Amino acid sequence: MGDVAMTVPVLRALTAQHPELKITVVTRAFFKPFFQDLENVTVFEADLKGKHKGVLGLYKLSKTLKALNFDAVADLHNVLRSKILKFFFFGKKVVQLDKGRAEKKALVSGKKFEQLKTTHQRYVEVFEALGYSVDLSQPKFPEPKSLSENLKSFISNKDLKTIGIAPFAAHESKMYPLNQMENVISELSKNSNIILFGGGQKEVGILNQFETKFNNVVSVAGKLNLEEELSLISNVDLMLAMDSGNAHMAAMLGKKVITIWGVTHPFAGFAPFNQPVDFALTADIQQFPLIPTSIYGNKFPEGYENAASSVPEEAILSKIIAVI
Repeated sequence: MGDVAMTVPVLRALTAQHPELKITVVTRAFFKPFFQDLENVTVFEADLKGKHKGVLGLYKLSKTLKALNFDAVADLHNVLRSKILKFFFFGKKVVQLDKGRAEKKALVSGKKFEQLKTTHQRYVEVFEALGYSVDLSQPKFPEPKSLSENLKSFISNKDLKTIGIAPFAAHESKMYPLNQMENVISELSKNSNIILFGGGQKEVGILNQFETKFNNVVSVAGKLNLEEELSLISNVDLMLAMDSGNAHMAAMLGKKVITIWGVTHPFAGFAPFNQPVDFALTADIQQFPLIPTSIYGNKFPEGYENAASSVPEEAILSKIIAVI
């Protein structure tokens, strides 16, 4: 999800700076709402679990896509599926994303500890290789969405600032411990509306408990579809998230995003778009010197599973208060 969301500000800049371009984004149907506000961008839904499954399915997908008479392909994913499609696109110009695997391997192995290219910049380089420069220095974002009466009900006190909080991530090693996050929510809810984001049965249960326990706290987990969640996110004053998809969803909408990092690190290039460096609150590198232990947070040595806990609650609260 995060990778897809990170394409949005790049595509917004690309189409604004090259209005002659017509872009077709090939992605899963679930992600279609990400692209709804982009000019000259349409979404082709790839059914990767149905008719486009496997090599034969990808061949069928390639035939359908070629009928669109596209001039070139920007492969912003560079995985096995897109490599197979590249083979089927023989004769078309295809530029694939350079993921920087060697640099990232050096980063997680401890050979170097420095900022790598951002994923956004890597996307830009794909379009540059196709002949289209993209300037991300002065980004523009859509206006906040008008909220339906149902969505308005998730903002309990109209006189308070509204903070979105997404406490979960794909791996627990990337999450702030829930007992500490509860303390943060408790403190913030005294003077702000808190909207909790998450998904999955376990997450829904935990967030519902927070909703019940504190005033001005509402969970949307399991209650809204993605388009509705994006509308709500477009109306928050700030998003607090992990190194996760929710951070990138808020950033692509131009929101201020404060992130908490565990065993991963912004140096790998996955920080949310257009956020100051000090909006990323990282684990104590003195206490956990092997960070980043992996790019995606799926690998870490014993004792690192709660690395994010070394970010003080006070640091999170003071940063949010200063920004908001």
